[in-house]
Amino acid sequence: MTRWLEGKRALVVGAGSGIGRAVVDAYLEEGARVAVLERDPAKCAALENQLPQVIVTQGDATTAQANERAVAAAVAAFGGLDTLVCCVGIFDFYKGITDITTAELAPAFEEMFSTNVLSHLQSVKAAVPALQDQLGSSILLTESASSYYAGRGGVLYVASKFAVRGLVTSLAYELAPHIRVNGVAPGGTLNTDLRGLHNLSLDHVRLDDTPDRARDLAARTPLHVALTPQDHAWSFVFLASERSRGITSGSIHPDGGFGMGGAQPSPRG
Repeated sequence: MTRWLEGKRALVVGAGSGIGRAVVDAYLEEGARVAVLERDPAKCAALENQLPQVIVTQGDATTAQANERAVAAAVAAFGGLDTLVCCVGIFDFYKGITDITTAELAPAFEEMFSTNVLSHLQSVKAAVPALQDQLGSSILLTESASSYYAGRGGVLYVASKFAVRGLVTSLAYELAPHIRVNGVAPGGTLNTDLRGLHNLSLDHVRLDDTPDRARDLAARTPLHVALTPQDHAWSFVFLASERSRGITSGSIHPDGGFGMGGAQPSPRG
């Protein structure tokens, strides 16, 4: 424990499981005070039970109202806010354009981009006034290996994650010099609750339930590692800390070396 985030006040959106929950745990360990926004009532109850020091707001991150309530709760509890982390996401299980019917396409697009892109914008919109009041503030968005490479999702997921990459660049330009904006682009990750689109009848399916997932994740990275949310959380710690004060519009890639030429990506796994 290095206490890299001593005195920081963070709001983590999508904090009930997976990478978001790992970020909450790492931030607490590093000395930050943490508030969260989470849609799932059961996950909210678990957070309140397991981490009573965390300020929990239950609500849908795609709405302005939920984000505004979460920011207000954080500011009321901590006297301000200087870190926003967005971890909300949904998957499409590698569905290509030929796999999606014409009737499914528009509603699936709306669901994907509302969840993976609009939620980030709503969180940023709500948090910016509080973040601008503090020195050294930062916003961290969850990109993906799919923000940079084809084959790590279907046509809608990859497009949405490229959009998140665009948000990092655009927001960093707009909000400088007062707020730094960076991304973390994980590769395939074990032990998450990432689920599919309702409008593709995939909302009952979890990516983590894919057979032999740990073996397959390790096999397609040069480092031969199957990474967990805890592995990714430390990238979020670094980018929120003063040690990264010269970095904005950047991205960290905890992906086991997936982007190197020697990687062997699987198109469906």
